[in-house]
Amino acid sequence: MLKTGHAVFLLILAALLPVRGAAGKPPVGLNARSLDQLEQRLDEIDTELETLAAYSFRRGVGSIGYQSDSHQQPGNTEWVRIDLGRAVPVDQIILVPTLWRDAETGLQAGGFPVRFRILAGDGQTTNIVASFTEEDGLLPRIAPLAVPCRPSPHASWIRVEATKLSQRGPGKLYALQFSEILVFSGLENVALSKPVSASSTKEKFKSRQTRFLVDGFVPYRMDTAQGIKSMACYFGSNRRVQNLALTIDLQESVPVNQVLLHAPDTFQTIPEDGTSSAIPPRIRVTGANRPDFADETLLFEFQQTSVYDVGPIMCHRFPEKKCRYVRLEILEFQRHELANNVRFNAGFSEIEILSKGRNVARGKPVSGTSLPGNDHDLTLLTDGNNYSGEILSFRAWMEQLARRHDLETERPVVVAELNRRYALQKRNLNLMSWLAALLGAGTVITILMERMIRQRAVFKTRERIAANLHDELGANLHALGVYSDLVRDEVRDAEGDAKWSELVEFAGEMRKLTDRAAKTARSCTNMLEAKELYENPAEEIKKTAKRILTDLEHDISLTGEEALKALPPRRRIDVLLFYKECLTNIIRHSRATRVQTRLTADRKTIRLTIQDNGKGVKAPPPSLKRRARLLKAALSIEPCAQGGTNVMLVLKHRRHRIKKRS
Repeated sequence: MLKTGHAVFLLILAALLPVRGAAGKPPVGLNARSLDQLEQRLDEIDTELETLAAYSFRRGVGSIGYQSDSHQQPGNTEWVRIDLGRAVPVDQIILVPTLWRDAETGLQAGGFPVRFRILAGDGQTTNIVASFTEEDGLLPRIAPLAVPCRPSPHASWIRVEATKLSQRGPGKLYALQFSEILVFSGLENVALSKPVSASSTKEKFKSRQTRFLVDGFVPYRMDTAQGIKSMACYFGSNRRVQNLALTIDLQESVPVNQVLLHAPDTFQTIPEDGTSSAIPPRIRVTGANRPDFADETLLFEFQQTSVYDVGPIMCHRFPEKKCRYVRLEILEFQRHELANNVRFNAGFSEIEILSKGRNVARGKPVSGTSLPGNDHDLTLLTDGNNYSGEILSFRAWMEQLARRHDLETERPVVVAELNRRYALQKRNLNLMSWLAALLGAGTVITILMERMIRQRAVFKTRERIAANLHDELGANLHALGVYSDLVRDEVRDAEGDAKWSELVEFAGEMRKLTDRAAKTARSCTNMLEAKELYENPAEEIKKTAKRILTDLEHDISLTGEEALKALPPRRRIDVLLFYKECLTNIIRHSRATRVQTRLTADRKTIRLTIQDNGKGVKAPPPSLKRRARLLKAALSIEPCAQGGTNVMLVLKHRRHRIKKRS
């Protein structure tokens, strides 16, 4: 039954293996993860995406960035270089792509290089910061590429060299394009407003110039997933206003070198009505350490000359000055033509004052002159929030957008692998259904085969019982007959009381044999009970010889009794019954007067030899051949040289190891 079950299992396994191989290989890096790990990774990605800044894009007109000359083939070399002025430690470089809208695929990065490297130098040494090829899979993308610099080199210039270009936009022309390159030393963008040189420039387009590569304008609006939404602070009047001054108290004197002006959100209506624009076209910013500005120093002055000078976040860099108070003067307001009059507007969503890249104006008090009819909440200018939520540093903002790109690129790969695993599970479930059907069929076949095996066992058991009945009962009954003859002879010759004691002994032996014959008949119907008769095989052999060979000369030699005791009960019984049948045949047919028995047993072989001096036999008795067949032993019956017969039984039990008794 066990072998049949194994065969059915191997057939089913052979049927399953080819199907599993046909399912395909998982993506590299994911095949080592379990299904639970993949599901956990997908949850981690979705959870992290909820905390990252979202893609939100600028509207209106503005600078595009830098674009090189166009080429017919991608394998042209173009480069751009930013001179930082002095050697500073650089720990991160961020490349912001130029975006264009494709009618079929949506937003794309136009002109972002396919194969390029980034170099950094200080006038004496040049370091390769990073290099990228097609295998890095940077495209397609709409997010910035954040390149860490480890270890951080001290560089006075940064250079990007592209040796394989991508399409710059619609058409089949290739060029090098970037919207912005940011070079960070800590939180500070040290590339802001620095000189830029390039291998070539698309001079005919005013929106695509080298200076726009470091003007601080990116194609995104800051849209974070954290913080509290805040409204912009507007100032407006129906008459021309000369100026408006806003003063921020930093509460301590700190070195500052940048001011970031966040424009008010202008997306309340679609399309925009044009009257919500409130970027002042002329601004002057000064600093001082005294509240009356008696020690005033000019930080910077801004004069808008074209639409390319303004954007959602205007970054103004100036030589570092140490001051406590910063005053922003709006020298000119935006003028809007209304239906019945003219409106003059100005406003900001947030004013950031940076010291080493850190906003030191956040949460600081703001004061200023007010316009008639305007009720202003000036705390909105330094609350650290815009219409979408918390305002991040430029570095954190770009890093989050770059991280979003990485996660959104990884997510469909994980989802595809999960779907592949789910499909494989479904397929395996179907296979398990077939497996259950095959197992059911295998079980039925096994039951039928088991019945056949049991029937064969019944036939063998019947044959064994018949042999036992023939040998055991036959021998016992023959012994009873011998004892009867002795009793009869003794009765005839009885003289005196002494003979009667022997008659009593013979009668007792006859009773014992009768009881033993009855017990044997019962045990033959249940072979498990037969071991009670032969717990000590050596003693049984001696008793059997004494009982059957009562009036014959008998010599017996036994070696290896422990090995004989350790035989399985059924084989022990069969050996003893074979010996009993040999003695019975000698008594019945050989007319022998002397019998010699030799038995040797070890862990591998049992050798039983019975020799008599009778008349011999012409052919092996069928009963002995049957016994040898049941034992699966070798039987030889040969005449002796001095007369008589030599019977030898050799039993090897390699397949049935003798178990040591505890």
